[in-house]
Amino acid sequence: MIKRRLQLFALAGAFAALGSALGGAQAAVPAGTYQTWRSEAAQTLIGRGDAESLATAAALSFAGASAHLKADLAAQKSAAQKSAAVELASKSNELDPENPSIGWLRLQLCANTPGCDIRDAATSMRWVDADNGAAWMATLAAAQKEKDAVEIDRILTDMAQGVRFDLYWNRTVVLLFDALRKARSALPAKYLPSDVARLSEAIAVAGAEIIPPFTPLLNACRDPLGAERRENCLKLSKIMQRGDTVAAQLAGFSLEKRLSPPESKETRAVADHRHVLEWRVSTAAHFEEPLLPWLKNAHARARVAEMRATPREEDVDIAILREHKMPLEPPD
Repeated sequence: MIKRRLQLFALAGAFAALGSALGGAQAAVPAGTYQTWRSEAAQTLIGRGDAESLATAAALSFAGASAHLKADLAAQKSAAQKSAAVELASKSNELDPENPSIGWLRLQLCANTPGCDIRDAATSMRWVDADNGAAWMATLAAAQKEKDAVEIDRILTDMAQGVRFDLYWNRTVVLLFDALRKARSALPAKYLPSDVARLSEAIAVAGAEIIPPFTPLLNACRDPLGAERRENCLKLSKIMQRGDTVAAQLAGFSLEKRLSPPESKETRAVADHRHVLEWRVSTAAHFEEPLLPWLKNAHARARVAEMRATPREEDVDIAILREHKMPLEPPD
């Protein structure tokens, strides 16, 4: 529940306007037909063979496997499709091993695939972006599942030494959008016929696949705690609050609130910072739907340009507010 609530709020601004385009595209055809188009698109991207195309094919294939599972396809077939998607992500990662967003996608797909060993992907991720505390999330979830207290403490210590907490949201959405746009002439004619539809698909797929569950981390930092673990969790919460993805920031606020005395100065400060972030996201969302329908594609391209220019999701919301001459702080 925690993960879902955080994800929904983090993506609220984007889905408020752009999500309607995707919903309309899917509603216009049977779900099975849309998934067929998505699968055909994945095959086309595989044929292109570059790292970005393979990563996008992996993401689309994984999304299709999850959709099929919801449609009561046999779990065994869905698991096989997910494994194939992980293999595509691995091939993409081999072609561009220094790309952290591809490495992160590979790790998250593996972590959500039954029987997939995360160790190689997790190690590669930490090698590419050693300062990113989030690179330990899948490993922490495994240790939490095994109830290995010693390993949990070791991982939290490493996470607390990170400089950033990045989930590569903007970079992943841009990667997916670019790959879909470059291949648009070869994709099924009715699948993502516009830039706003391509951006909506990128947001939907990324939102379902690259945001890890925060429950293992929140549980690991739940009271009662030893002094060292509590200190590491508190350090980590501060890092998360500066993360590149709103969902991570919200989780960081929740974590610090748990670790702070009720009604304390720290708790009030956390509440204030969270309120500002939530206000920025919700206010920016009001400006995400162009008044004139024929401006939607230009608007989508402008949003991609902003996401390309900055790695942080919140900074895009700030740019939207400034574009519309809005204050960056909520009214008293």
